Amino acid sequence: MAKPYRAGWGVRASNAWMRTAIRAGLPMWTFRLLTVSGRRTGRPIETPLAVFEQDNRRFLVASYGTVNWVRNLRAAHGKATLRQGKHVETVTATELPRDQAAGVFRASLASGPPRVPKAVVALYRRFFVLPYLDVRPDSSPQQFLDNARTHPVFEIVPT
Repeated sequence: MAKPYRAGWGVRASNAWMRTAIRAGLPMWTFRLLTVSGRRTGRPIETPLAVFEQDNRRFLVASYGTVNWVRNLRAAHGKATLRQGKHVETVTATELPRDQAAGVFRASLASGPPRVPKAVVALYRRFFVLPYLDVRPDSSPQQFLDNARTHPVFEIVPT
């Protein structure tokens, strides 16, 4: 059984560093700052996330489950922005049905974020992703379908 995800001090420090680097325009592969209105306060909340690309489509995958950025994105009806440096893109994120989400979830777990070196992906996946999942890259399609219920995937399109 996967352990529940909690953003501890290390994750918070890493996210703060990533937010600063992405805002400054440093090349961070396909990581972007997702900005969405907070569901309670309405204030903009920034979260650094990897944008996964597959078949000329872009996705946000909730590898850690239904975390705050997922709840906020749902409450905002998918309206958000993605930022890299000075480039800000207004997007609409649509949550995929479970059968479609399972395929994207599986592909993203197998490959990792685009253009990130394979050694970095392997280490990060082993220590920071897999402990929170009930699937592995070689798990069956049915297992990914079952896990897609708690690990939503959003397709993002420019608006």
